[in-house]
Amino acid sequence: MSVATDRQPAATVPTRRKRRPIMPYWLLIPAIAILVIGTGYPTLWQLTNSFREYGLPQQFGKPAPWVWFDNYVTLLTDGQFWAVVLRSLIFCGVTAGVTLVIGLGIALLMTAVGRTVRLMLQVSMLLAWAMPVVASMTVWTWLFDRRRGVVNYVLDKIPGVDMYRFDWLAEPLTFFFVASVIVIWMSVPFVAFSLYAGLTQVSEEVLEAADLDGATGKQRLRLIILPIIRPVMSIVLLLQIIWDLRVFTQITILQDAGSSASEFDLLGTYIFKLGTGSQHFGMAAAASVVVLIITLVVSGGYVWRIMKEDSK
Repeated sequence: MSVATDRQPAATVPTRRKRRPIMPYWLLIPAIAILVIGTGYPTLWQLTNSFREYGLPQQFGKPAPWVWFDNYVTLLTDGQFWAVVLRSLIFCGVTAGVTLVIGLGIALLMTAVGRTVRLMLQVSMLLAWAMPVVASMTVWTWLFDRRRGVVNYVLDKIPGVDMYRFDWLAEPLTFFFVASVIVIWMSVPFVAFSLYAGLTQVSEEVLEAADLDGATGKQRLRLIILPIIRPVMSIVLLLQIIWDLRVFTQITILQDAGSSASEFDLLGTYIFKLGTGSQHFGMAAAASVVVLIITLVVSGGYVWRIMKEDSK
């Protein structure tokens, strides 16, 4: 006799979602509050002044009249402004890209050399990074001086090269070449240290397995090392683009030593001259808002990529 057994389905227990702890969000409140207070008020002040005609009479107490979008219309229809924007984008793109390549090379070098050489590299970069901008610019201005500069003296010793009293700061091309060398020199230590920290997280077992499989050095770099440190490279490149887009001190000091014509301006010096030099503070505020928008647009792609990688 066969016994029929009725199998009843097991009772399903409703699963509860795991509640996320709220303490990390409470800990973020002080940092967010400081950020909002420290950057929110200046940004709001700039945005308000960009809709006003804020010139020299307002320095003596006269109320600033509202002109709304007139400053933006005047600015966006000015060919000189767009020339400065294009020049600034090219400058920051070149300097950020070269800085990333050199910084990556130094980071790889620090992983390959011994402890003594690595320590010497780190100390020398820390000294270069810690040097005040004005002090370092004094040295760089002397190096490229047309009368007593070491660069001209050394290059003039090369047979067939005439660099006697060559003025590096007289033409825009050579001017921005000098400026890019200085900006890259000041930025490489940060990039090198950041990428070196990322390289220390690359597993030795993975690299040894690649060696056993017959991978060359280039293949290990392209297929293993770079994909692992890609998040660090993306963040570093994003920061470099933002910093190089708003570079100001180096360009100003070089202009003081050479020429301050409009062909030698980037966005930082252009806004400074527009506000302080020409007393058009409303136009300068509008230009600052446009630069903020450009920065958000340029960095938006990198931010989206970083957020996408973190969500995986």
